[in-house]
Amino acid sequence: MPISLAILAVGVVLFAMNLRYGSVSVPWADFWEALFGDSTSTYRAIILDYRLPQATTALLAGIGLSVSGLLMQTLFRNPLADPSLLGISSGSSLGVAFVVLVAGGIGGITFNTISLWSTFGITLAAFVGAFAVLLLILALSSRLKSMVSLVLVGIMIAYIAGSVTDILKFFSQKEGLHSFVIWGMGSFSNVGMTQMPFFALAVAVGIIASFLLFKTLNLLLLGERYAENLGVNIKRSSMLIILVSGFLTAIITAFCGPIAFLGLAVPHIARFLFQTSDHKLLIPATAFLGMDLALFCNLISRLPSFDGNLPINSVTALIGAPIVLWVIFHRQKVLK
Repeated sequence: MPISLAILAVGVVLFAMNLRYGSVSVPWADFWEALFGDSTSTYRAIILDYRLPQATTALLAGIGLSVSGLLMQTLFRNPLADPSLLGISSGSSLGVAFVVLVAGGIGGITFNTISLWSTFGITLAAFVGAFAVLLLILALSSRLKSMVSLVLVGIMIAYIAGSVTDILKFFSQKEGLHSFVIWGMGSFSNVGMTQMPFFALAVAVGIIASFLLFKTLNLLLLGERYAENLGVNIKRSSMLIILVSGFLTAIITAFCGPIAFLGLAVPHIARFLFQTSDHKLLIPATAFLGMDLALFCNLISRLPSFDGNLPINSVTALIGAPIVLWVIFHRQKVLK
C-alpha cells in the first residue's frame, strides 16, 4: 500500500510538472491562475490548449502500452516480449507509409502542409494498418498449435511489413520521407482536445478488458496443461489476450506513433517493486508505473533547454534501459 500511494503521488506531481514546465516557463502565480481562474492570458492558452492534452496523452499511452506489454510477457512467458512482438506496430507503420509516401507522391502533395491529412488521415492509416495485422494474427492463431509458432509468425509479418515500408521509403519523395521519419519518432502531442474523448475511451476499454482477464493470466503462469485442467480454454483465452493487447497497441500507435520500450520495461519494474506475479495487483501497478514513466519522459523531452520536443522514443529508451539493467543486476545480487 505505501508503494502504491507513492506511485500515485509521483504521478500527480509529474502531471503538474508537465503542465508548468516546457520551452516557455510559467510563473507559479500565472500557473494557478491559468488552471483555476478565468484569465485569457497566453499562459492559459499554452497550458490548457497544448500542455494539458499532451500530458493526458502521455498518461494514457504509458498506461496502455505498459499493460499491453504485461499481457504479452505473460501470454508468451517471455521477458523480452513487448506490444510490438506480433508485428502490430509494423503494420501501423506500413499503413502510414502508404498514405504519406505513396498517396502523397501520386497526388503531388505533402502531408506536412495539409492539416486534415496530417492528423486524421495519418491516424486512420496507422490504425487500419495495425488492426489489419491484428486480425491476421488472430486468424492465424487458431491454426497454430504453440505460442512459439505464433511468435515466429508475428516476427515474420513484422519483417514483411518492414520490407515493404523500406521499399516505399526508397521510392518516395524527400518531403514525404521526412514526414514519415518524424512520425516514426513518436510523439504525445498529436492528440488534441477534440480527439481526446475517443482516445481516452478506447484506452479505458482496453484497460478494463485487461483487468477482467487477470484470473486467466494467473492460471496461464502455471502452464498450459495445468490451466486447461482447471477449465481454461487455451485457444480462446490466447485470442482474447492478443485482441486486448493488440487493440491497445493499435490505438496508441495510431495516435502517438510507435512508442518504444515502455511495454518492455515497465512490467519488469512492477514485478520487482511489488514482488508478486498476481495480475490482480500487477495490472494496476504496471498501469500506474507506466503512467509515471511516460510523464517523466515527456517532461524530459520538453525541457526548456531544448528547442522544441526531443523524439519521445529516444527519451524512453535512454531512461528506461538503465532502469531495467538495474533491476536485472539487483535480482542477480538477491539470488546470490
